[in-house]
Amino acid sequence: MITNRAYAALLWACSFLFALRVLGQAVQRWSPQSFLPDFGSFQGSGLPYWLLLSSQSAILGAMLWYARRVQTRALRASERAGRVLMWLGWIYMLGSIARIGIGIAVPTAPAWFRASIPATFHLVLATYVLTLAYYHRQRA
Repeated sequence: MITNRAYAALLWACSFLFALRVLGQAVQRWSPQSFLPDFGSFQGSGLPYWLLLSSQSAILGAMLWYARRVQTRALRASERAGRVLMWLGWIYMLGSIARIGIGIAVPTAPAWFRASIPATFHLVLATYVLTLAYYHRQRA
C-alpha cells in the first residue's frame, strides 16, 4: 500500500515542475534570459498570454491545495472521485501521449503537435490527476 507521504511527494513534485514551467514562461515574457527557451517555445496554443497565465495560476493553486490536503491527511477519499479522476486522467494521459507521438511521427503536423514544452507539461498534469485518482481509489 502506498503511503500518504508518497502520494503527497508525487503531487508536490508535479506541482513544482508545473510551477517551473509557468515561471519560465513569465520570465521569458518580461525579462528574457538566454539560458531558457524563447517565449514562443512555451506557447502551445493561440490563447492570449494573460488568459493562459490566469488559467495556469488557477491550476497551480488547485494543485498546491490538493497536495497540501493529501499531505496533511485532510482530503477525504471518495471512491466516486477516484473513478471519475481515473477516467479523466487516463483520457488526458493518452491524448497527451498521442499528441507527442503525432508531433514526432508526422513532420508536417501543425505546430500544436510539435510544441514540446507544453506537450511535456500536459504529461505532468495528467500524472497529477492520475496520482490523485489512485489516492482516492486506495483510500476510499
